Amino acid sequence: MLMRASWWKIIGVLLLLYTFSWGFFVPVPHIGNLYETIRNLFFHVPMWFTQLTLISISLYYAIKFLRNPQPQYDLYSNAFAQVGILFGMLGLVTGAIWANYTWGSPWNNDPKQLGAAIALLIYLAYFVLRNSMTDLDKRSRVAAVYNIFAYFIYVPMIMILPRLTESLHPGGKGVEGNPGLNGADLDPAMRLVFWPAVIGWILLGVWISTLVIRYKNLEEQKINA
Repeated sequence: MLMRASWWKIIGVLLLLYTFSWGFFVPVPHIGNLYETIRNLFFHVPMWFTQLTLISISLYYAIKFLRNPQPQYDLYSNAFAQVGILFGMLGLVTGAIWANYTWGSPWNNDPKQLGAAIALLIYLAYFVLRNSMTDLDKRSRVAAVYNIFAYFIYVPMIMILPRLTESLHPGGKGVEGNPGLNGADLDPAMRLVFWPAVIGWILLGVWISTLVIRYKNLEEQKINA
C-alpha cells in the first residue's frame, strides 16, 4: 500500500501543531494594513503549495497510467486530484478572508483570484468528465489525458498570467499602495513557522489522499465480494 509507514504522518501532525500554536504567538512585522492578518500566511499560502504538490503527484500517476494502464495508477491519480482540489478551495477561502481585511472585499476580481478560480473549475471538469463515462477503461484513459491538459493550464493560470498584469496579490506587477506580502518581507521568525507549515500541510494532504485510496480500495473489494 502507498506509504504505509507512520513516521511521516507523525511529523506532519507535529508540524501542524507547531504551526497552530507558535504561529499565533510568533512576533510579526507590521506591513501596510496587514497587521495581525499576516499570520494567515501560515495557512493560506501552504494550501496552494499543498494543492500544487498533490496535483503534481496526480499528474505523475496519470502519465504512469498512459504508459502502463494499471487500475491502481488511475485510482491514485484520481484520489490525489480530489484532495488537491479540496486544498485549492481552502486556498480560495482563506485568501478571500485575508482579502476582506486587507483589500476591503473578499473578492476583487484580481487576476490571481480569477486565475485560481478558473484553474479550479478546469479541474472540477475533470471529475465531471470521469463521472460521465461508464466504460472504465475509456474513462481512465480520457481522464489521464485531461489530467495532463488541466495541469498545464493550471500552472500558467496561477503562476504566469497574474505576473503579466497589475495585481494586488503579491507576485503580480503590483499597484500603488498594494498592501500585499512578498517573500522578501518575511523575517527569520516568520520563516521558522512558514516552512514547517508548508511541509506539515503537504504531509497532511498526502495522508488524506492515502486514506481516500484505502477507502476506494475497500469499496471496490466490497463490490467485488
